[in-house]
Amino acid sequence: MSSRTHVRNRFVLIGDIALIIVSVLGSFALRLDVSELSFYFPAALLMCAVALIVKIPIYFYFGLYRRLWVYASTSELRLITVAVTTASVLTSGVMLLLNFFGLIQAMPRSALGIDWLLSLILIGGSRFALRILAEQSSAPRGALREAKRVLIIGAGDAGALVVRELQKPSQLNLIPIGFLDDDPAKQNHQIYGVSVIGRVNKLSTILDTQQVDEVIIAIPSAPGNIIRLVNDSCRQKGIPSRTMPGIYELIGGKVSVNRLREVDITDLLRRKPVRVNDENVGRILEGRRVLVTGAGGSIGSELCRQIARRNPAELVLLGHGENSIFEILLELQTNYPTLKLIPIIADIRNAQRIDSVFAAHQPQIVFHAAAHKHVPLMEANHVEAITNNVIGTRNIVQAALDHNVERFVMISTDKAVRPSSIYGATKRIAEMIVLDAARHHQHAFTVVRFGNVLGSRGSIIPKFKNQIANGGPVTITHPDMTRFFMTIPEAVYLVLQASSMQNGGEVFVLNMGEPVRILDLAEDLIKLSGLEPHKDINITFTGIRPGEKLAEELWDEGTPLMQTPHPDIFRLDQDAPFPPLRQAQDGVPNLPQTIEQLSTLTDRAALNKLIDEMIPGAHISESQPPDLQPLTFDL
Repeated sequence: MSSRTHVRNRFVLIGDIALIIVSVLGSFALRLDVSELSFYFPAALLMCAVALIVKIPIYFYFGLYRRLWVYASTSELRLITVAVTTASVLTSGVMLLLNFFGLIQAMPRSALGIDWLLSLILIGGSRFALRILAEQSSAPRGALREAKRVLIIGAGDAGALVVRELQKPSQLNLIPIGFLDDDPAKQNHQIYGVSVIGRVNKLSTILDTQQVDEVIIAIPSAPGNIIRLVNDSCRQKGIPSRTMPGIYELIGGKVSVNRLREVDITDLLRRKPVRVNDENVGRILEGRRVLVTGAGGSIGSELCRQIARRNPAELVLLGHGENSIFEILLELQTNYPTLKLIPIIADIRNAQRIDSVFAAHQPQIVFHAAAHKHVPLMEANHVEAITNNVIGTRNIVQAALDHNVERFVMISTDKAVRPSSIYGATKRIAEMIVLDAARHHQHAFTVVRFGNVLGSRGSIIPKFKNQIANGGPVTITHPDMTRFFMTIPEAVYLVLQASSMQNGGEVFVLNMGEPVRILDLAEDLIKLSGLEPHKDINITFTGIRPGEKLAEELWDEGTPLMQTPHPDIFRLDQDAPFPPLRQAQDGVPNLPQTIEQLSTLTDRAALNKLIDEMIPGAHISESQPPDLQPLTFDL
């Protein structure tokens, strides 16, 4: 900022002295006739002295000389109002006392109210005049000719904030020229001098008829169809577009111009957010000791972020990979410097180590997100799938029971329903362990099941992006393959919502919306890259891999599904048939001994048969033997 625009507060003080005198004399002048001024002049001079003695210290007390007034906003206006009112009330009190004891010959009482009003106008006006002058003098010459013309989609709070930021002197060099919004009440109205010029569906026409250099989507709650409409129109016209992150990405953060980014695939698949029971989530997490397993993974790290915003007493980050735990630890330390963070490097398959962690930190709430998850890899490494996903879960559940954990939430997957893969089967058995422990011991242990999340490590999105960057082809297993998709922040937000509803023994299922064709997903990614599918980038089909299904399910056919207080969370009926496991005398249920034995052997046929007998609808035995040539990513 230019030194000319930075007015030192000592000059503001000198200006206030002059304005206080002007306000007092002005109040008398407005109240009295010319013939009466000489009679009341001594009282006016005395009031000037009293006002200076009272008001200047009050203004100091309220911090009116400790602020940079070139950044004045509505909060400063409230401060000025309180300071001026307090000072005027005290000044009036002193003057009335002087009049009562006869130290003033005459005093027009209405002048006291006029003085308050003039002081408010003069003191407040002088501060905001500094801001106006600063903005005008700081604007670079020629900026209006060189700046890009920006159209804002959304005339709500976020859109207004974006326009206000763009109007400030900065290096952004962007000029807002109008809003598009579907609210009829906003049409032809102005926000910060920028007009709402039409509805969103008129975007294509407006891009043809007006000079627009960039489009900004300023609706954090916008569903994917709105983002797609705007992005497609801009792409056809060759105009760049940017967007605000979705509402679930902004939870606990702030809307700002610095958070604008290119439109990505997560935006195209957004659903209209529903936020319910935030208070309940905060109540169960605030001041509690929370442990997250798999804290360095995609879901685990987002769990840590959203839990940290709810002010837990302690957050234990447990994971097997030191690099991923180190990265989330650094992020949380930066954003939440006062939060007690405990990084733990441990393998959940080591029961003794897990027990020692629980004994040392006594967590009250546990979120179990640790798991091996890649279908082809687990088909070829069934031993690791069983020991990590099944035996590891058993160890975590046993430690939770032994150390009186109050709430336990396991993250599960749609692949656990009628599993066709080792991965899905191990997750279903892990569910069975958690639910049997909850019902046998009457603990608030529960399972939250959902489909794929966009952008997780090793998922299909990074794979497609890499193939597009290399010029293609993009490889898909089958043209009709579909999957449920949800953004990571949204999934985790709903997991926390579900955790606030649990009593124990429930399976909560998240509303994943409509399944998405993987082919459509690939075509969208190619378009977002500025290319044309099947023209600039080829798409080839490689065939379904071992353990894969064309479509996933979120619950077994015929299982009753119950509503919950949140419209995007369902609960499987507790009375639904559930495969029994042999209960241990104390602790979690025993797995059939053959599973632990087979986890160390290579007898896949016997293992698959046993799993099919244990899990309703499982058909592991039908899967073809795994082939790692070539190895591909999970869907």
